[in-house]
Amino acid sequence: MHFELSEENRMIQKLAREVAETYIAPSVQERDEEERFDRALFDKVASYGFQGIHYQDQYGGAGGDYLSYIIATEEIARVDVSLCIAIGGGGLGGFPIHSYGTEEQKQKYLRPLVEGTALGGFALTEPGAGSDASAQQTTAVLEGDEWVLNGTKCFISNYADIYLVIAVTDRSKGLKGLSCFIVEKGTPGFTMGKKEHKMGLRSAVTTEIILQDVRVPKANLLGKEGDAFKYCMQTLDVGRIGCAAQALGLAQAALEHSIKYAKERAQFGKPIAANQGISFMLADMATKVEAARLLTYQAAWLKQNGKPFGKQAAMAKKFTTDIAMEVTTDAVQIFGGYGYSREYPVEKLMRDAKVHQIFEGTNQIQRIVIAGNLLK
Repeated sequence: MHFELSEENRMIQKLAREVAETYIAPSVQERDEEERFDRALFDKVASYGFQGIHYQDQYGGAGGDYLSYIIATEEIARVDVSLCIAIGGGGLGGFPIHSYGTEEQKQKYLRPLVEGTALGGFALTEPGAGSDASAQQTTAVLEGDEWVLNGTKCFISNYADIYLVIAVTDRSKGLKGLSCFIVEKGTPGFTMGKKEHKMGLRSAVTTEIILQDVRVPKANLLGKEGDAFKYCMQTLDVGRIGCAAQALGLAQAALEHSIKYAKERAQFGKPIAANQGISFMLADMATKVEAARLLTYQAAWLKQNGKPFGKQAAMAKKFTTDIAMEVTTDAVQIFGGYGYSREYPVEKLMRDAKVHQIFEGTNQIQRIVIAGNLLK
């Protein structure tokens, strides 16, 4: 088996790290404290094209491979996973349009997401419909040449420009009665509700979306009526690899901070790294991070090469996000009292890690997906 990164992978990795450390890192703590999303910063980072690495140039992409995209995601998350959420929004919104959209939809909506001139959002979750997508209450009714949408979505990432909204078009058909619609920011009746104040990802926007008689053209139905559940499951499969990459970046950052601190912090006349209790913690953390990286890259490689990847995506998401929680918690422990202080970066990493065990399907849901694949 071949484990070396390609020259393209290494170039993307180097560029993403440089961009993250140059432009993102200086304001990480300030934006977290203020719970502030910086659109200008997003625009700057997006101008480097990371969100479009794996799309064809005819849609504004770089025509690169999917693994390069995952590597870039990891590097950006290593510095600030909150901004990474905004970059990843183009992927959640872009994948279904790329897979099922008309050519007109791709040029009008996919291209700006790929080029980074627009922010994407994926509106599936509702107050009563989290893991159970069949409990959707948002409706879409066809009136002439327009669909009329009504409902409320919650925990939606980004103040986006282009949203994919899941709605019920035929309740009698259950999951086969869900359809997907492209809705632009500023459409009459489409408003933002409350902004969530979160434990982590504080500078990433998470908000409620309210749809009151929102009219969209008939042409804004994505794919076929009734096929949205299939689109959602495929999008979540892809999104889980991205989620794993974000968690991987968090874990890598926690490991690096811990090694540096353990070599500098002296107690009893020697660096704490000289204590076996600390050095063994670092060894375990590093082993977990490398195992998570291999599983995440394997899932990305399978997708990239057109092979079934749903099971590996679920495994990567579950394992890597659990590892991120473990490693960031260990980092706080290594820092001791300072680890609990906002003066140091590891408490933020721990806060940011937690939600990765919850979104893109909870890790309990991942176990259902994995077991379902095993027991077919």
